[in-house]
This record gives sequence, C-alpha cells and structure tokens, in this order.
Amino acid sequence: MGETIRRRAVIFGEVQGVNFRSATEDEASGAGLAGWVRNRDDGTVEAVLEGQADAVEQVLEWCRSGPSPASVESVDVSEEEPEGLTGFEQG
Repeated sequence: MGETIRRRAVIFGEVQGVNFRSATEDEASGAGLAGWVRNRDDGTVEAVLEGQADAVEQVLEWCRSGPSPASVESVDVSEEEPEGLTGFEQG
C-alpha cells in the first residue's frame, strides 16, 4: 500500500456540458479514488482526488484530455493534505 495523496484540479476549456463530471467520476471510481467533481460558475470544472499516488496521477493525466467531446486548455493542480475521504461524487 503506497502513500495516500490529495490533489485539487481546476480544468479550463470547453469542459461543461460535455459529460466531463460523469466521466471524471467514472475514471476516479475505477482507479479507486475518493473525492468529488463539480462545475464552477466561471465555466471550469473542479475536482478533488484522494488516494494512492499513482492512481491520482493517472486520473490527473486523463483530466488533461477528458472525454472526447471536451476541449481541455489547461489543468491547474494543487497539493492538499488528505482528509480520509471515502467514495466519489459529483457536486
């Protein structure tokens, strides 16, 4: 069992209305991560990913392209202290 990490990602581009949140939930759940994903008022999508470092990095890499209808311009990632979240949900 590796180290648990937590990252907050803000995804910029054409990322709302293209199934980004649902696809992120599927990717994160499939990777065994906890956290959440939500649309923000400024047109971005924000996600918190918590779990094994390699799985978090894998989903962050996926976020850089997202589901096929999305057009991701950039992803800002910040480190946070893990909170022991369980489950993954859309906000």
